[in-house]
Order: sequence, then structure tokens, then C-alpha cells
Amino acid sequence: MAGCSLCFPLLLAAALAGRAAALWPWPQSVQTSPWPYTLSPHSFQFKYHARSAAQPGCSVLDEAFQRSRDLLFASEFWHHPARTEKQHALEKNSLVILVVTPGCDGFPSLESVENYTLSINDEQCLLLSETVWGALRGLETFSQLVWRSPEGTFFINKTEIEDFPRFPHRGLLLDTSRHYLPLPSILDTLDVMAYNKFNVFHWHLVDDSSFPYESSTFPELARKGSYNPATHIYTAQDVKEVIEYARLRGIRVLAEFDTPGHTLSWGPGVAGLLTPCYSGSQPSGTFGPVNPILNSTYEFMSMFFLEVSSVFPDFYLHLGGDEVDFTCWKSNPDIQAFMKKKGFGDDFKQLESFYIQTLLDITSAYGKGYVVWQEVFDNKVKVRPDTIIQVWREELPVNYMKELALVTEAGFRALLSAPWYLNRISYGPDWEEFYMVDPVSFEGSPEQKALVIGGEACMWGEYVDSTNLVPRLWPRAGAVAERLWSNTLVTDLDFAFKRLSHFRCELLRRGVQAQPLNVGYCEQEFEQT
Repeated sequence: MAGCSLCFPLLLAAALAGRAAALWPWPQSVQTSPWPYTLSPHSFQFKYHARSAAQPGCSVLDEAFQRSRDLLFASEFWHHPARTEKQHALEKNSLVILVVTPGCDGFPSLESVENYTLSINDEQCLLLSETVWGALRGLETFSQLVWRSPEGTFFINKTEIEDFPRFPHRGLLLDTSRHYLPLPSILDTLDVMAYNKFNVFHWHLVDDSSFPYESSTFPELARKGSYNPATHIYTAQDVKEVIEYARLRGIRVLAEFDTPGHTLSWGPGVAGLLTPCYSGSQPSGTFGPVNPILNSTYEFMSMFFLEVSSVFPDFYLHLGGDEVDFTCWKSNPDIQAFMKKKGFGDDFKQLESFYIQTLLDITSAYGKGYVVWQEVFDNKVKVRPDTIIQVWREELPVNYMKELALVTEAGFRALLSAPWYLNRISYGPDWEEFYMVDPVSFEGSPEQKALVIGGEACMWGEYVDSTNLVPRLWPRAGAVAERLWSNTLVTDLDFAFKRLSHFRCELLRRGVQAQPLNVGYCEQEFEQT
């Protein structure tokens, strides 16, 4: 290797150049070369630029710097460099962060700017971003660029990245009603979401099965509706911790309280809230959806959503509205009389619309926006023009791409989740199917397609709890993460497989029990601690 100023094998140089090719999700623009710089765990620092709007004391970035250091240098898998290893590469002893706009104390929003530029060259090692949220995304990319040689030296190759998300809403839904997920499981999920650049935690808190949300206004809801009010609830402090933990990772918390269906767990805690079902002329002793004909129902909802609106800081609430079974309503003579009085005839969709419109008016009065499941649109409920419709049904009433076309043609913003139900499992690489879905591959105008603001991977909890949540989520959810972040042209499955396999190994190194994509191995296999 006469004339070579870098004393390490050519194979390592090739590997370093390939490190950028292992990024997940793939950035919008990447330029890289085999030219490496060393990093010393003992001297490397994250620093604020003198002109940065964020400075020491910015909790979002101060804590992110510490997490990044831990991810890069604290692993037992990283060995100290051998003393015999020659190191002639230029050393980088800091990454300088320059944030343009102040905003360390706020919450991320749908409008948050997440752009960043990462420049690693002879002159500088600089992360430039408009906001702290963009800086978080850039720090994650930086952490994925760092290599370790077989001898134990840390390297990062010369790289220029300009990056931004394709969609502003990149979500993951967890269902904590069918099975209660302990708080650490939720917090761990938020960590891995940040590694994948997800930015919305859709928290499906309650459902028919249980009501684990501890309401300060109506404590009987959790007391009587949870699986166990001593162990299987989320206290006010738990909820605050989730919201703050998410904020520090640039993740919004979108809380869902689904009504009028999916509410059986609400009934024990609020007398008269659910509709009594009838068998012939007599009550059967069972209950159906929320009773939409009583003033007391709306008085309860007003007080409950006033609390929810103050607890969850995001502008949006998810109000559900899906899968309302009309059987009980049809059996109830009081509801039949109400229908006749209102002129609804036998169209129970009109009764559902009556309820939902009233509920939407309540939440609007609290200054909140709302997301609803597609049935609200399908049943022609009158909603505000800024309503967000989440498309979850794959084929009925129409194919989900046709549904997106209809929703956007009506002028509403849309989220897609129909093809991304991760709780459905099959033998083989199903991540490829998730990966190849493009949320705007429907027939429609550019204006319509601009109304698709993103999508969500969903992990429903009928057969999922903390024992199998992590391997079922990761790395499969990563396929959705890249689809929602990266350029529409990034679709090569071979390229994706190589990078996602590498990323899966990186998740193992970070302590995440991510399942394999196919036959193979990782340098560091997962070890239960």
C-alpha cells in the first residue's frame, strides 16, 4: 500500500463507504466517500454552534446528546482499540449543532419542520436544522453513520446529507385495551420509533375490553372498567411521562377515545351511558353502543373531553367512530321513538351521524382538531373541512386506494393505515408488502394527493402484549417508516433488504429484540438481560 496515508485494510475502507448505504430510513440526498475520520469516545462531544437558537439548557437536545453518546459508545459490544492499531485518519472530536428557530420547550405538531443537513468533511462536522425536531432526526442519522473497526476504533466517513420527510404524519398505533401494555413497554417503543423517525404515537387507550385510562373527573371509569384498577391502569403521572418522553424524541401523542361503539368498558363506570338492548319488549340485560338520545350522554362527554383536551397537549384528538353495531339501537323502543321524532326513518346511520356531529361540536369548542376513522366519512357525517380521515378498511366499502381518492376528492386530509396492520402475521417476508405500498398511488389530481398527510402502522392487541410486542413490531414497522419518510423513488427491495437487515442488527446492538428478516446472523446477537 505504498503511498497510502491511511493504515487500515482496503476492505475496511470499502466497508466505511458502505456505511451510509446502511441508513434507515433512506435520506433524500446522500453523498459519501470512503474517506474516514476517527472518533474518540473519551473526547468526542456534541456542541451547540455559537449562533444556534438552541443552547445548553435545551432539554430536547441536551438529553438527545446524552442518548446519542450512550448509543454510540456505551455498548459492551464496542471494544477498546488495540494499542497496536495505527491511526492516521483525521480525528473528529465534535458534532456542532446549529438550530435556526427557537423552540426547546414546545411540543412537536403536524406542522413541525424536520429538515436537516449533515456535513462531515475536512472543514466541519456540522448538523444544521431549522428546528430542534429536525436536529433530533439528524442526530439519529449521525448515530447510524458511525463505524467500528475490528480493532475497536470508531470511524465516520466523509458524508453530505440533505434530508426531510416526505409526509408530516408518520405514526404507530398501540392498543392498550385488549391487552394492557406496561409503561416501560410504551416508553421502549417510543425509543425505537425515534430510531425509525416515526413522529406520532397513536395511543388507542380504551376499547370494549378494558378502560385503563385513569380519569380525574370520572375515576369510576378505570376503577370499574379496567382489568385491575391497582395494576392495569395508566395514572395521570404515567400519561404525563409518556407525553414528555415522546416530546423529547420529537413524537406527538395522538390520544384516541373511540365512541359510540367500542365502549362496553365505559358502561360499568357511568350509569346510563350505554344503550340497553331489548329482547322483544323486555330489556335483555346486555348493552350496546353509547346511548345517543339522552342529554346526560352529551353532558358526560362534554366533561370527559374537557379533561382529555387539557391532559393531551396535541392539537388533535382521535375520536374513533368506527364499527358501530346498530343491532342494539334497533331493539330499543326509546331509540325507535327518537328516530321517528327526528324523521330518521330506519336509517341508523343518521342516528350515528347525529351523535358524532354533536361530539365533534363539543371537541371543537375546546379548540381541538380531530381525526376519525373512515366510517364517519362513509356515513356522510357532516364534519369540519379540516377533519382528518383515517382509512383502515382494505376492501369495504371500496378498495382503500379508491377510498383515499374519495376522501381527498371531497377535500379532506387523509391518513392511510389499511395495508399496515402489523398484528396480522404470516410466514415469510411480509415487510415487503408493507414497503411497496405508496399512499398516493390512486387516481386523482395533484391537489388530492397533497391531502394525504401520511399514514400509520397499527398494532392491535387481541393477540399482542408485552411478551411479543417488540419482535412483532420491529423491524417490520421500519418498512412503513421508510415509506413515509423517504423519496417516492426509493423502492428497490434488494437495496431495502440489505439496509433493513443491517438496521435490524443495529437494533439488536441497542437492546431491541427485533425479529430476523430472513436467514443470516448479526455480529451481536440478542441476549436477554
